[in-house]
Amino acid sequence: MNKATHMTCYHCSSVILPGELIEAELGGILRPFCCPGCMAIAQTIHGEGLEVFYVRRAQSGDKPAAYLASNDIPEKLKPYDDLSLRGRFTRPYGDTGVLETTLRLEKIRCAACVWLCEQHLRRIDGVSDVQINYVTQKVMVRFSPEKTSLARLLFEIERIGYEAWPFEPSLSVDRAKKERRQLLTRLGVALLGMMQVMMYAWPSYVGADDIPLEFDLLLGWTSWVLTVPVMVYSAGPIFQSAWRSVQSFRQVHMLNMDVPIALALALAFIAGTINLITGSGQSYFDSITMFVAFILAARYVELLARQDAQGGAEALAKQLPATCERLPSYPDSFEVEVVPVVNCNPGEVLRVSPGEVVPADGVLIENASALDESLLTGESKPVEKKIGDRVYAGTHNIINPLLMRIDAVGQSTRIAGIASLLDQALLAKPVMVSLAEKWAAYFVGFLLLSAFISSAIWLYFDPSKAWTVLVSVLVASCPCALSLAVPTAMAAAQGAVTKLGLLIVRGHVLEGLVKASDLVLDKTGTLTMGQPELQEVIHLRTGYRREDALALAAALESGQRHPLALSLFRAIESEQLSLPILADPVINLLGKGLSSGSYRLGSAAWLGVTQDARVGQYGQVHLADDQGLIATFVFLDTPRPGLENLLQAAKARNISVHLVSGDDPATVAWWASHVGIHSYRGGCTPEDKYEYIEQLQESGRFVWAIGDGVNDAPLLARADISIAVGAGAPLAAAGADAILTAISLEPLAKTLKLADKTAVIIKENLLWALIYNLLAIPAAMMGLVNPWIAGIGMSLSSLAVTLNAWRLRKA
Repeated sequence: MNKATHMTCYHCSSVILPGELIEAELGGILRPFCCPGCMAIAQTIHGEGLEVFYVRRAQSGDKPAAYLASNDIPEKLKPYDDLSLRGRFTRPYGDTGVLETTLRLEKIRCAACVWLCEQHLRRIDGVSDVQINYVTQKVMVRFSPEKTSLARLLFEIERIGYEAWPFEPSLSVDRAKKERRQLLTRLGVALLGMMQVMMYAWPSYVGADDIPLEFDLLLGWTSWVLTVPVMVYSAGPIFQSAWRSVQSFRQVHMLNMDVPIALALALAFIAGTINLITGSGQSYFDSITMFVAFILAARYVELLARQDAQGGAEALAKQLPATCERLPSYPDSFEVEVVPVVNCNPGEVLRVSPGEVVPADGVLIENASALDESLLTGESKPVEKKIGDRVYAGTHNIINPLLMRIDAVGQSTRIAGIASLLDQALLAKPVMVSLAEKWAAYFVGFLLLSAFISSAIWLYFDPSKAWTVLVSVLVASCPCALSLAVPTAMAAAQGAVTKLGLLIVRGHVLEGLVKASDLVLDKTGTLTMGQPELQEVIHLRTGYRREDALALAAALESGQRHPLALSLFRAIESEQLSLPILADPVINLLGKGLSSGSYRLGSAAWLGVTQDARVGQYGQVHLADDQGLIATFVFLDTPRPGLENLLQAAKARNISVHLVSGDDPATVAWWASHVGIHSYRGGCTPEDKYEYIEQLQESGRFVWAIGDGVNDAPLLARADISIAVGAGAPLAAAGADAILTAISLEPLAKTLKLADKTAVIIKENLLWALIYNLLAIPAAMMGLVNPWIAGIGMSLSSLAVTLNAWRLRKA
C-alpha cells in the first residue's frame, strides 16, 4: 500500500491513492495506473506505436472515464451515426463518397497533443486526411462513411484522453470569453499589486531617511505580501510555460522567452525576500509587480488580436438567420411555424420572404424569384431562380416569397464548404518568423549560460558576490528590449495605419508588404463600389423629356430593391422629381422586366429593341410602350476612391497587379482596360480564386490580395498578405490579415510607405537591444553593477526601444 502512495499514474501523472493501483505491462515494462481509463488510453497509444507521446507531452491531471477500456462506442455518441445528424455535421468532399467534418478539440495543451491526435486519427481505417489547427483547436477530418463513422471518430479521440464534438460556433465564442476573462483577472491582480507596492516604495525613491525602522519594516513586509499573489497567480502561467520549456528542452533543444523571465522574477523575489529578512540591500517587489503587469498587458492585447483573427466559422454563423418559417404540413396546408434553423432537416419545406436570408441549401419548389448571391459568387447582379433551381444558404431573396425544400443543412451547405476552405487556407498560410524570434532563440541560451558561469566564477573568487552577480546578469540582460523590439514597432505602426483607416489583425502585414511582388484585386466591392449609378439616358423619343422618362421608369420600379432600381431612385431623389401615378398595377415578369398597362421596362430582348453596343457597363434598361422605345438607361458601377493612388504606388514598387472576379468576363476585361490592369480573369468561383493565388505562389511570387464577400475569403486566407474591405462580409474579414475600414483605397498606398519605415525601425530596435545586452552582460558578469542598477538599465533599454518605435505613430 505504501508503494502505491508514492506512485504516480503513468498516463495522467496524478498520485495513486492506496487501493487504486492498477499495473499493466507496456513495451516490456510494468507501468502503474490510477484507473482503468488511464490504462486503456495508454494501451491504445502503445498499441498504435505512438508511445513517444509520453516523452513529448505536457502533463495532464485529468482522469478519463472507465468505459474507455472497451472498444464499444458509448450510447452518448451513437446518435451521431444517425443520418440526419451526420448530414448536419458533415459535407461531401469530391465525387468519391468521402465526407468531411470539422470537429472542436478539447484538452489540447501542447504540440505533442496535436501530434498524438493527428497520428491516431490517421491510423483509423477509412480516414483519408487529418488537419489540426492548434490555435483554433479545430480538426478537419475526411473519411469514408462505408469504413468508419462520425461517432467512431469522436470515440477514438476520447480513447486517447481528449474530447471532441462537431464544431458549434456558440461554444467557441463562450470559450474565447472565458480565456479573455481569466487573463484579464490576472492582469487586474498584477496592476492592483503594482500600484500598491509602488506607493509603499515611494519613500525609497525620494530618499526619505527619516522613516522609523519599524515603519520601514512594515512597508517592506506589506509589499512582500502584495507581491506574493502577483507571483503565484498573475505570473503563474509564465512559470508554467518556463517549466514546460525546460522539460521539452531535450527534444527541441530550444528554450522559450519565458525561461529567463521566470528566472529573473524568481531570483529577484528570493533576493528581495532575503534582503528584507536580513535588513540589508534592495527589495525588488516594485520592479517585479511592474514587470508582470506590463507583460500581461501585452499578452492580453495579443490574445484579443489572435481571437479576432481566428477562423471563418464564427463569422459564418453571423451570415445565417437564427430562425426560419417552416411549413410542416405542405402541400396539404400552407400554415407556417417559426422554428430555429438548427432544428430543420433535409426534406422539409421552408418559406423565405423578400429581403430575408435563405437559411439552408435546397431546391426552389414554388414562386420563381431573384436572389442576391454576391455573398457566395461575387456577382453583383441578382440571379433569377425558377422552379427546380438550387438556392443556397446565406443568399438574399429579393422579389417574391419563395418556397424551398431543404437538401443540405449545417456543414453540408455550400457556405460551410467555403468556410472549410478558408480554414484550410489559414492552416496552409506560411509562418513568417520575425528577426526578434530568430535572435532571441539563441540569446536566451547564451543569457542563462553567461549568468550561471559568471556566478560560478565569482563563487570561487568571492562567494559574497556570486548571488548578486547572478541576479544582476539575469535582470540587466532580461530580454525585455529584445522582446519589445518588434511588438512595440508593430503596435505603433498599427496605430498609425488605423488612423488612416486600415485595421491590422495579424502582425506580419507590414513586414509582408515590403516583400509583396503581386497584388490580386477583386472587382465588385473592391475595385468598384458595387453600387451602379445612372450614367445617361439615351435614345430618348421625341416629345419626351429626360425627366419624364426617368420618373416613369422609377414609378414602374417602385417597390423593387435590386441594384438598378435603387440607382433610379437615387437619381430621382437627387433631381427632386415626383413619380407619376400609374393607372394599371405593375406586373413583375421574371427574367423580362416590369409592365403596367402599355408601359414596359426591361431587357432589350424582351422589348425587341437593339442593345446599345457599349462594352463593360453594369447594365442597360429600356423603357417602351405600344409605339416603341421611349428611352434607354445606361448604368455603370463606380470605381472605389483612391484606386488610382493604389495602382500608382504598386507600379512604383514594381508590384504586378491582377484583377480576379466572379463577374462576367467581358465586364472584367472592360474594367481591367479602363484602370490599366493587364492581368485579369473573370467568371471565377471561390475555388478558382484560391487556385489562382496558389499558382502565383508556386512560381515564387509573394502575393498580396484585397477583396470582400464570402467568395473572397479563401483567396484572402491563401494569400501571403490579405486585406478585406470593411463593408465586406465578416467571413472575409475573418480570413484577412487586415481590414480596410475607410471607403478609399488611398490608405493602402500610404501603408506601403509606412511598411518601409517600420522595417527600418524594427532593425534599429533589434540592433540597439543587441548592443545594450552585449554591453550590459559583461558589466554585470564582472560585478560592476548591482541588481538595482541592472534593473534601471533594463528599464532604460526598454524605454529607448519604445520611444524609437513611437516615431512611427507620426507617420
